[in-house]
Amino acid sequence: MFQYVIESDTGKIRAVNEDSVAVLKRPDGLMLAIVADGMGGHKAGDVASKMTVDQLSQYFLGDEDEAFLTLDSKRQWLSERVKTINRLVYDHASANPECKGMGTTLIAALIKDGEGVLCHIGDSRAYLIGDSIKQLTRDHSYVNVLVDSGEISQEEAEAHPKKNWIVRALGTESRIEREMIDFLLAEDSYLLICSDGLSNKIPKEEIASIVRSAAPLSQKGQELVNLANDLGGEDNISLILLSSMDKEV
Repeated sequence: MFQYVIESDTGKIRAVNEDSVAVLKRPDGLMLAIVADGMGGHKAGDVASKMTVDQLSQYFLGDEDEAFLTLDSKRQWLSERVKTINRLVYDHASANPECKGMGTTLIAALIKDGEGVLCHIGDSRAYLIGDSIKQLTRDHSYVNVLVDSGEISQEEAEAHPKKNWIVRALGTESRIEREMIDFLLAEDSYLLICSDGLSNKIPKEEIASIVRSAAPLSQKGQELVNLANDLGGEDNISLILLSSMDKEV
């Protein structure tokens, strides 16, 4: 049985929280964890993120058990459902002028018995934290395109003025390229899924230090949000912290 905590905070600057977050569980113990960060600076980012989380949640709770029997079937289900939701969000934006250009990042993770698969679009992040911290996702960002082409180094990317420009978001185009990632959540370890309001403010080593502390799970989540706000809080801050340890509360 996994324990988890959810936090979502508007931050210190923004007037609206454009993030949407959810954790759901089916009767057989399969969990779905979702973080969606509505595109800041675009109209109706909060609409895009909420539509995405609500629709994926509805599919997860309503679809037949056969869709989730194997890792392959989970991967296919998640990929196809996200593809469908991308079109729904895109069509909604096209039909409603006040929503034109809206979009959202997405990390959606299916987890059961320590075995997981996630779908990643944009620059929200997923980390595995045990004795060390491992970033499962790679930002779909302009600076990572520059890194891949050899134009800048990874160190230069961290301080680049266009660091927050993403090149992939759900709902902005009729079709979306989505990245599927398999992972294992070992005993005595954590999965952290977060929006860039957290990962842009706190170095991953400091994130790991807080997560591995002896504090209760709920306190760890709040500490991460508080620290991101203390360091500026310019963006919405959202996270799901999931622990494989039953003793945490």
